[in-house]
Amino acid sequence: MAAINVSPLFTSSSSLRTFSSYAPQNTPTLSLYSRFAPSLSFPSISLRPSISTKTRSLIIASAVKNLSEVEPLPVPATPEEFATKFPSDAGVYAIFDQNDELQFIGISRNIASSLFSHKSSVPELCCSVKVGVVNEADRTALTQAWKSWMEEHIEATGKVPPGNESGNTTWVRQPPKKKVDLRLTPGRHVQLTVPLEELIDKLVKQNKVVAFIKGSRSAPMCGFSQRVIAILENQGVDYESVDVLDEEYNCGLRETLKQYSNWPTFPQVFVNGELVGGCDILTSMYEKGELAGLLKS
Repeated sequence: MAAINVSPLFTSSSSLRTFSSYAPQNTPTLSLYSRFAPSLSFPSISLRPSISTKTRSLIIASAVKNLSEVEPLPVPATPEEFATKFPSDAGVYAIFDQNDELQFIGISRNIASSLFSHKSSVPELCCSVKVGVVNEADRTALTQAWKSWMEEHIEATGKVPPGNESGNTTWVRQPPKKKVDLRLTPGRHVQLTVPLEELIDKLVKQNKVVAFIKGSRSAPMCGFSQRVIAILENQGVDYESVDVLDEEYNCGLRETLKQYSNWPTFPQVFVNGELVGGCDILTSMYEKGELAGLLKS
């Protein structure tokens, strides 16, 4: 889901609808999604090879129907209905609350997915939606389509939708904060009262997934560690990471871990207290679909 905030100073003086009189032979069209029909197809945007990217985006914007001309659709109550009632295409959408007040205008590469995300996060504000599909749309074309709807709303009401106001984060998904890497010791100059091997054993048995990597999860220091982190992130699993190169707080970890796991290389991934393996094994399990089952067990 992509969202663009605008300043309240944004006016309609530069409205893209001034290009609506431009109608070449191959003027592209915008499909407006009204209801699900298996045989429904959306006309593609056809452009002459000689038309520049800038001109192409303006043509697409001119083809977008006015926001007021699009019929609103009720937002489904169940997740299953989203895939059947809304397209997974790229386009522009406008969300209204229970009082038919426009709350947010957004653009997305997958309209159905974005609407489902909004319904999950702010259900009380998602009651109906207007949708426009832009075929073969790059980001510039999508932005132009978004601007045409935004300008129309501002011209009619004199204000920006609440969700598009500068600083509003209601409709924008915030990136999750990355967890910090664990440290096994207070520092290399501090005398341990518990053997390092025992600390490793306690760590892997008290946490569902632990990845011993080279570098941190935000900055892996080798390609294999980077691959392991990417796989775990893709699986959406909650995991702990330990930097085996950190000689200040994990001094002696590499050699001790090799003896503990009887595995000579890094990274090493543990699940439910047991060693799964390194990058090659994790990648193979991921590609075969076996990893997801293990992580859920």
